[in-house]
Amino acid sequence: MSTSHERLEPAGRRLPGDLAMWFFILAELTVFALLILAFAVTQRLEPESFRESRAALDRSIGLALTLSLLTSGLLAALAVEQVRNAQPRRGAALLLAALVTSCVYVVLKLNEYSHLAERGLGLEYNTFYTLYWILTGFHFLHVLLGMVILGWMAERCRRCAYRAGDCAGLESGVLYWHMVDMVWVLLFPLVYVID
Repeated sequence: MSTSHERLEPAGRRLPGDLAMWFFILAELTVFALLILAFAVTQRLEPESFRESRAALDRSIGLALTLSLLTSGLLAALAVEQVRNAQPRRGAALLLAALVTSCVYVVLKLNEYSHLAERGLGLEYNTFYTLYWILTGFHFLHVLLGMVILGWMAERCRRCAYRAGDCAGLESGVLYWHMVDMVWVLLFPLVYVID
């Protein structure tokens, strides 16, 4: 005869989310790792060009971008906890807050892109900016997809579609969002700070 404690124990040990999402995240991280490696190696080969080009970037904007994504990630993680505690409407509110916080990232990044484009620092300006636009642009697309996922999950939480013991879809979406956060945490020092 099994007790409720025994039934809950395997769930506590399982990998959060769906296995397919983990494979997708690993594939995406592989692509990002290759791009980051290309950036790091090229920086080693062209240190002066990278140093001069990096000077045009505003580190405070980079820090604000980082803080907005980390805050959004925290809010998404708290939403999962609310759903696990049978509070899906609170989870929905937290996911909406995460979505709003991620909008800060989008606005700041678009302003940065606009500023760089106005100065003629486009994709073909030099190697630094080629890699900058590819890396941050690829990441930006992931942010936009993540925002769609956050909005979709918020609506599902509002409708109480996720339950305390059945929220693998929510976990998968939040895992994706954490991947987006984690990649930016690597990109910020690489692109904005490290000479």
